Amino acid sequence: MVIGERLKVLREQKKMSQGEVEKRTGLLRCYISRVENGHTVPSVDTLEKMARALEIPTYRLFTDDEHAKKPNIPSQNLPSAAISTKQDRELQVFAKLLSRMNDKNRCLLIHIASKMAKRA
Repeated sequence: MVIGERLKVLREQKKMSQGEVEKRTGLLRCYISRVENGHTVPSVDTLEKMARALEIPTYRLFTDDEHAKKPNIPSQNLPSAAISTKQDRELQVFAKLLSRMNDKNRCLLIHIASKMAKRA
């Protein structure tokens, strides 16, 4: 099932209008419509916002099976003892900024990092 169709079905099951989803997510109603009609592919962040607005876990957007169980995903990928809180914050900021980069800049950053690694 296409993600837009799935979002529309879930929204209609909750008896919500696109306007209500707009208010809960901060996304424009015309954008929500474009996603539901398959004209736009939403980012993961957008899918998380929509799942919160629909009051469902995000993984439900990807399955039609009502009997699917919530996956057992640890809340933190790294053990808390592995890095300090300062390092954890820096890693979170870096990951956030890296996710905002376009592919061209990300490739450039990786290329520069590999050149620096070869020098060391």
